[in-house]
Amino acid sequence: MRVGNVVAKSNEKKGENTLAVKRVAVTGIGALSPVGNSFKESWEALLKGSTGIGPITRFDASGMPWNSAGELKGFNPGDYIPLKDIKRLDPFVHYAAAAARMAVEDSSLKSEELESAAVLIGSSRGGIGSLEAAVKERATAYLMAGSTVSMAASYVSKMLGAKGHVLGISNACSSSANTVGEAMRLIRHGHADVALAGGAEAPLTPLSLRGYGASGALSKEGIMRPFDRRRDGFVLAEGAAVLVLEDLNRAMGRGARIYGEALGYGNTSDAFHMTVPDAESQARSIRAALEDAGINKEDVGYINAHATATPIGDRTEAEAISAVFGAGVPVSATKSLTGHMLGASGAFEAAVVLMSLSEHFLHQTINLEDPDFSLEHVTEGRVAKINVAVSNAFGFGGVNAVLVFGRAAE
Repeated sequence: MRVGNVVAKSNEKKGENTLAVKRVAVTGIGALSPVGNSFKESWEALLKGSTGIGPITRFDASGMPWNSAGELKGFNPGDYIPLKDIKRLDPFVHYAAAAARMAVEDSSLKSEELESAAVLIGSSRGGIGSLEAAVKERATAYLMAGSTVSMAASYVSKMLGAKGHVLGISNACSSSANTVGEAMRLIRHGHADVALAGGAEAPLTPLSLRGYGASGALSKEGIMRPFDRRRDGFVLAEGAAVLVLEDLNRAMGRGARIYGEALGYGNTSDAFHMTVPDAESQARSIRAALEDAGINKEDVGYINAHATATPIGDRTEAEAISAVFGAGVPVSATKSLTGHMLGASGAFEAAVVLMSLSEHFLHQTINLEDPDFSLEHVTEGRVAKINVAVSNAFGFGGVNAVLVFGRAAE
């Protein structure tokens, strides 16, 4: 199969019916992020190197060592869902619904084409804000339903009338990368023709800050410095991203815009430690994704790193990248601009990779002034016509998810 100018090897295993394996296109993107209330706005901000990180305004964090965050700005859930649902559902579900509506609109799919669609939405913290508020105030009849992780996928499927496969995934910071990979598998093997996959996160609460802060993961400086010697942790952020994945032949038949192809997915476990990552396992997940895609490592032209700016996290990922690719592949870190949207980051960064493939541009990593590792860091935005790119997502518990995307054939 041809991806851009790269001929990929067959990724079907011996004995499988190769006629049943479909190629998978991405035809829609919707997102909310600290740098924009749509994916278009977010992408334009990334091109300019604009950060979405600033002082916390959602609550009084002045007494905490961590008082910066990546907040959404000016988002109105009423533009996407009814008032009664706004009251019943946690904000992470609001974000998921908004991103899903934007993704469907972007894909130009009609409502009748969504009836059998699959919906997979991930989240790390789910409705932590609603749960925290209920402890201080009172529980409502909708508290448990409206805050459970799976409610994002369930509500999006209800909102769109999608009656196919539905799944909520909570796999820490890998959650939405997992949803994209699992959606790709559903389409590849004929279980769905269309799937919405992504993640949503609304973790900006005092409890989240105290919890992540106590673990040593948050930046006291309030600045994300991925791969920099002065890095001291991540800045917590909120947001959502949803992709529309579709059988490639179907997408081409209806004349859809194709951002790129979902080629491969690797998912491994460190089986090691609750919070300390393992470079060998992360490298295995990258190699597994490349093997699944039928792509040689030499064909990869760009890596969007997980890069949370924690001392051990960045070192481990740099070791994994170097073990697989050496030092010659451009690497950028989207979180330097957005902050860490936890379970929503994987899908958002996958969308960034797809735009990099289709728009031939790699965005810069900001705040990287004294690199700690011998990687080819993208510290200034650059034009680059690449055919294949990798998106890394690694989470607490040693859950590793890596996605491989290819440029749409021209």
